[in-house]
Amino acid sequence: MDVWDLHCHLSGVPGKTPEARLEKLLEYAGRMGITRLCVSLGMEWDPDPTPEKMCQSNDEVLRAVRAFPDRAFGFVYVNPKQAKASLDELDRCVRDGPMVGVKLWVARHCNTPELEPIVKRAGELKAPVLQHTYIKATGNLPGESTPMELAELARRHPKVSFICAHTGGDWELGIRAIRNDKNVLVDLCGSDPTAGLTEMAVRELGAERVLYGSDAGGRSFASQLGKVFGAEIPASAKRLILGENCKRLLTPILKQKGVSV
Repeated sequence: MDVWDLHCHLSGVPGKTPEARLEKLLEYAGRMGITRLCVSLGMEWDPDPTPEKMCQSNDEVLRAVRAFPDRAFGFVYVNPKQAKASLDELDRCVRDGPMVGVKLWVARHCNTPELEPIVKRAGELKAPVLQHTYIKATGNLPGESTPMELAELARRHPKVSFICAHTGGDWELGIRAIRNDKNVLVDLCGSDPTAGLTEMAVRELGAERVLYGSDAGGRSFASQLGKVFGAEIPASAKRLILGENCKRLLTPILKQKGVSV
């Protein structure tokens, strides 16, 4: 199978430079048969970055993916509280650069008005939006989004593709929250391998809306692959989840950039 990992980071990985860290990630991924990685957030995570920090984070990812253009793609990290800087970064890194998606984390709830210009610009560029989502028993961070909030955003932008990262953490609620929103896919990354997660996602959403991701270096490739290989679903569904869905999701923007996969 051609395995594409939708959700990776440079943090938590050995190496003093972005290039060294991505090289190490690719070494680990290669052992597991993973051919492509999508990377975001830079070497150190900042939940509410200034324009300068946002630019630095994206520069690090640009350096990394330019060193391995046949193995890695970049997602631009933006902060809705920094509207102009975020739009500038979208143009710099996606329109004029090699990045192929948008990463949103925890600076602002994703159903707030500040996201409107960012999502509109992402749609114009054909860039899918990877939104961190969680439902935490201990309570979310002040700006941390839930799958329910992502569903609100997705309904306002039906032509933009969104990824509900981590399947919302509490995946039984997360899957149900975005079930009727066809422009929202889920990624399986980050949590412990749990029986039933992948099966429910396939049953409720269809295999075409489920994506493999690892959250490496915060999680291992192997543990997250286990969610798919160990699931009681058809082999055809596993192929979709492990690579074909991600490839289809990125094809419009890759084609626009003249990249053949």
